[in-house]
Amino acid sequence: MAATARTELAAAGALFRSLGDPIRLAIVRLLADGERRVVDLTAELGLAQSTASSHLACLRGCGLVVGRPEGRQMFYALARPELLDLLRAAETLLAATGEAVALCPNYGAAASDFTAAEGRVCGE
Repeated sequence: MAATARTELAAAGALFRSLGDPIRLAIVRLLADGERRVVDLTAELGLAQSTASSHLACLRGCGLVVGRPEGRQMFYALARPELLDLLRAAETLLAATGEAVALCPNYGAAASDFTAAEGRVCGE
């Protein structure tokens, strides 16, 4: 495989890993509806402030989320509208595959439930 193809695939892999955590996906879904502060995310998702902040830092580091300061608060939003297209395509694919993905022994629902993911942060 050519070095260019490996680099492109590595970047795609990093994108999918950044979205592969259920908490980060939940944050992205909420941000799809508009800006949120950390306090909003913690209340809506039932997370600790440090957990929400860690996941936001990961999403920011990947260029998927941006922060807008306003006074002493930071409002977070999706950086790219194309991310919504990707999520819609994923939902279509999930509908087409039915339970196959949910039952996957490596990545299915049993392997990564939301509460187990709460302690993980970017790259874990």
